[in-house]
Amino acid sequence: MSYNYPFLALVGQEKMKIALILAVINPALGGVLIRGEKGTAKSTAVRALAELLPGQKIIEGCKFGCDPLEREKWCDECREKYEATEPVEVTRRRPLVELPIGATEDRLLGSLNLERAMVKGESVFEPGLLAAANRGLLYVDEVNLLDDFLVDVILDAAAMGQNFVEREGMSVTHPALFTLVGTMNPEEGELRPQLLDRFGLCVEVKGLLNPDQRIEVINQRLQFEKDPKGFVEKWAAEEKRLGLRIEKASGRLDSVEVDDSALGRAVDICLKLGVDGHRGDLTVIKTALTLSAWEGKPIDEETIIAAAELALPHRMRRKPFQDVDFNVRERLLVASE
Repeated sequence: MSYNYPFLALVGQEKMKIALILAVINPALGGVLIRGEKGTAKSTAVRALAELLPGQKIIEGCKFGCDPLEREKWCDECREKYEATEPVEVTRRRPLVELPIGATEDRLLGSLNLERAMVKGESVFEPGLLAAANRGLLYVDEVNLLDDFLVDVILDAAAMGQNFVEREGMSVTHPALFTLVGTMNPEEGELRPQLLDRFGLCVEVKGLLNPDQRIEVINQRLQFEKDPKGFVEKWAAEEKRLGLRIEKASGRLDSVEVDDSALGRAVDICLKLGVDGHRGDLTVIKTALTLSAWEGKPIDEETIIAAAELALPHRMRRKPFQDVDFNVRERLLVASE
């Protein structure tokens, strides 16, 4: 049996951790892009996050994992099958779907089942990776190396919560509400600005500079490799508590309110930092609402600034060949002088 490294055992990288947690609490944020040099636990963090999330109820036999309690979001098959009856519920682990770099459009979106079409003359939809990721996580490693068209399709589905497929006269719509996580090493190339802007949150990870932390990273990893089962069990209670906290924050999200002063502060920050369009303003507010649900406290000045640090680095105006600037607080201080 294989074991994933525990989320809470990761040393440092606090912004990456909170960005991943917020993206899971609120899929409407538009996912998170993690930029950083190799060997900084980007992939480890994503797989570890999926492990600690609580299980979820689905309709038995549904290929899209529809939620039994949210009839308005059901796929066409579930609507037709359970029009007059209640569905049977089963529990599953929240899916983590990893998109390979060489994935084709059909593998991602879904396609016509050729065997059924040729043998029986039936038009049957074969779900793709977007269907498998519904109500879970879709992880795209080295997203900057993926074809721009596929990235665009993924971002469209993440924004709408649905996937539309038209193949050989067949038209299918199915739910595709997932938390998108992309990781990349900027040294291998950048995403186009149009695609970069559509990720909700963006964080940067670097190798730790504190010697004590680096020693802790080594010790933790050696312990895990020596006894994976024992190491995972050592963190199990804390991981369970974290998973329950995430679940409670998700439940509180709809009850969090934002006042006019917080809206005004978010707009003021975006204007001072030269953020184009309105997507940045909206994402700052959505992030602040999610932070409030996570922390269990009202939105204040610090909440807005913390949200801006996650939602704006990749949206601030840059000169040609200038890298993404993650110093949001410093830029705000300069702009206020």
